[in-house]
Amino acid sequence: MRTVVITGPPPVQILDVTGPLEVFSQVPGYEVVLGSPDGNTELRTNRGISLTGAKPLAEIDGPIDTLMIVGGPGAESGQYDETFLAWTTRAAERSRRVASICTGAFTLAAAGLLDGKKVVTHWDFCDRLAREFPDVMVRPNPIYLRDGSIYTSAGITAGIDLALALVEEDHGHKVALDVARRLVMFLVRPGGQAQYSHMLSHQAVTSKPLRELQIWMMENLRENLTVDRLAERIGMSPRHFTRTCLRETKMNPGQFVDRMRVEAAQQMIDSSAMGLKEIADASGFQNADSMRRTFLRILGVTAGEYSRRFNRKTPA
Repeated sequence: MRTVVITGPPPVQILDVTGPLEVFSQVPGYEVVLGSPDGNTELRTNRGISLTGAKPLAEIDGPIDTLMIVGGPGAESGQYDETFLAWTTRAAERSRRVASICTGAFTLAAAGLLDGKKVVTHWDFCDRLAREFPDVMVRPNPIYLRDGSIYTSAGITAGIDLALALVEEDHGHKVALDVARRLVMFLVRPGGQAQYSHMLSHQAVTSKPLRELQIWMMENLRENLTVDRLAERIGMSPRHFTRTCLRETKMNPGQFVDRMRVEAAQQMIDSSAMGLKEIADASGFQNADSMRRTFLRILGVTAGEYSRRFNRKTPA
C-alpha cells in the first residue's frame, strides 16, 4: 500500500486537496491521508469548509510514498510556521517523493527543499517565488515539473494533472488513462499554463518609459514594430533599448512584440466573435498562419486550439 499524505498550511485551497485526492482514490493500492497542522481531525480550507477525517501531523508516522504540500491563503501569506516547516522537512526525509500543488511551492521553498531545483507554481505567483527564494529556479510555463524526487505543479487544477502523472509513473499509461477518462479530462493537457494567464499583462515592468511604450504598442500592433522604431520611440539607442527590454521583461524586443500580439489576440478571442483571420490582422500578425505559429511557440497551442478551448463561437 502506497501512503499519500496531503497537507498544507491552513487555510488550504480546497481544490488543491480534493483534486489529487480524487485521482488517487480512483486507483487501488493508495492510502490517502489528510494531515491536519492544527492538531485535530479537520483540515481547514479557504471556502469555510473543513475536511474531516484528517490526522494530526504528529500521528502520521512511518514511511511515506508521496508527500503533497498544497497551496492556498496559508501558503501565500508570506509567513511560515516554523513547526510546520520542521515537520515538512522531517516528513520529506521519509518520503519517496515530495510534491507541491500550486502555491504549496512556497512552503517547500521555505523549508529549503527547492534550492537548486527547477520548479513551477501558479503563473500569478512565479515572479514572487523567484524574488523571495533566489536559489529556486522558477519555470513559469509548465503545468508540472519533476526535478529528481521533487515534483511541483502550476495553479490549482494542475494538481490533478500532476496526480495523474504520478499514477502513470506508478501504474502505467493504461491505468492513468482510465482515471483521466472517468474524470473526463486530459491525461496530458496540451500546452503550458501561459495559455491561461495572459502573462504579459502581469510582467513586472518597472521602467516608466517602457510601460508607456507598452501602452503605445498595444495601440499600434499593426505597425512594423522593429527594434529601431521602438528604440527611437522610447528615446534610446537600439542596443540600450534591447538591454532595457531584457532586464525589465526577460525578453528581447522581438519576443516582447510577439507576446504583446499574442496577448491582444487572446483578449479578442476571449471577448469577441471576430474570426481568426480578422484577429490576426488586428493583432499585427502577417496572416493567420503566422499567428498560429506564434501561439504554438509561446503558449504551446495554436490560435485555433486556444479559440476552441476558450471561446467556441470564434469562427476560423
